[in-house]
Amino acid sequence: MLDHGAPPHNGGPAAPHSPGVGVRLMRRKPVERLVAEGGHGEGGTLRRSLGLWQLTMISIGATLGTGIFVVLGEAVPKAGPAVTLSFVIAGLTALFSALSYAELAGTIPVSGSSYSYAYATMGELIAWVCGWCLMLEYGVSVAAVAVGWGEYLNELLDGTIGVTLPAALSAPPGDGGVFNAPALIVVMLAMAFLLGGARESARANTVMVLVKIGALVLFCAIGVQGFRSGNYENFMPLGMAGVSAAGATLFFSYIGFDAASTAGEEAKNAQRDLPRAILLSLAIITALYVLVAAVAVGAKPWRQFTDSEATLAQIMREVTGQSFWGTLLAFCAVIAIASVVLTVLYGQTRILFAMSRDGLVPKVFARVSPRTGTPRANTLIVSLFCGVLAAAVPLGQLADATSIGTLFAFALVNVAVVVLRRSRPDMPRSFRVPLSPLLPALGFGFCLWMMGSLSTVTWVVFGVWMAVGLVFYFLYGYRRSRLAAPAPSEAK
Repeated sequence: MLDHGAPPHNGGPAAPHSPGVGVRLMRRKPVERLVAEGGHGEGGTLRRSLGLWQLTMISIGATLGTGIFVVLGEAVPKAGPAVTLSFVIAGLTALFSALSYAELAGTIPVSGSSYSYAYATMGELIAWVCGWCLMLEYGVSVAAVAVGWGEYLNELLDGTIGVTLPAALSAPPGDGGVFNAPALIVVMLAMAFLLGGARESARANTVMVLVKIGALVLFCAIGVQGFRSGNYENFMPLGMAGVSAAGATLFFSYIGFDAASTAGEEAKNAQRDLPRAILLSLAIITALYVLVAAVAVGAKPWRQFTDSEATLAQIMREVTGQSFWGTLLAFCAVIAIASVVLTVLYGQTRILFAMSRDGLVPKVFARVSPRTGTPRANTLIVSLFCGVLAAAVPLGQLADATSIGTLFAFALVNVAVVVLRRSRPDMPRSFRVPLSPLLPALGFGFCLWMMGSLSTVTWVVFGVWMAVGLVFYFLYGYRRSRLAAPAPSEAK
């Protein structure tokens, strides 16, 4: 058994021993081993085919759209015109964590994202908790965004052929429906792209991202014509508490900037391109979010905002008095939100791939198709799960549950970057967080602050989710972990 704490001084394997439960829970996976295993799965390897452009588009595709197209209508009633400030606060929180992600992604360029970073720095139990949070972040956000896609599909159908899907087939139980068929359909379409290969999926995503950015620029150009400065007279009607609450909800809109870090084993030059892709995508996303939110509130009094997922299309229609522009935006949103589903689903499959390779979840998730170089069974299972979830659970509950899981995982990443700096100070890093450990500490603090702004119900859901995860770990992962009894060939 290796000592997975500090590396042995002589560079060789540690003496065999039988550690207790506490030691086994803290066993760490050396960075060199994580990198050496990169790309290797059961029966095949992932293909390195993604450059800086594709990685940046993956992060933008996974992020841009969720907050603006879907959650804006829920956030404005909480903060009023100060929702623009809420976006800035959420973006600042994301920035601190993005810096930590950038350093770790360049240092440990593997598919597991923050799960792998935690495994290398804080031990297996913390890594499992982080990975379980990522399942909540990625898997549930796929479902949440798919629900919003269905809303815009109805807007598009209404504006083009004058009909909409019946509520029973376009909304989940609790929202007036029986089964959300559009949400299931968009997840299945994303699955089809992913099964074709990473390069093909990246190409499709790039086209959809360009459509998405074009749609938001179009909204600003049209929406500014209805801008009324009087809509900003009472800028913060609900106080800082409202701004904070809206910021916590809007943090959901930044979920995905870390998606590039899940592509570490399929990037051509991961150490150089991953940090750049993460920071570049976040800068573009934040600028667009703040601009669109400012135009939206200027064009429509904040008290008139509802929790409709098709808020921007409604504003376009109200400003122009014509249904054409709203219909066009709805069409762009249908394409754009599909890219979020595609890229976030991609990230979920790659995280499960890494966890499966470590033995913490069943081996089926690490099987790679020799023909396409993708985890085929993994993609099928995750897609079916997310599709059914999208069809059966209301959006609002999903968004808040996703936010708390994401914030917790981000908090751990900020800790991991400090731990790795101290335990492996001489390790080559293609990017370094400036003013460390101050900025990681601020990132950690902001994450905890925003978690505290979420509702009690969300915390209860999170607690139940974590309890289920720990039960699964101790019944399965703890005993089957590859670090529990490494093969002789692995003891390097």
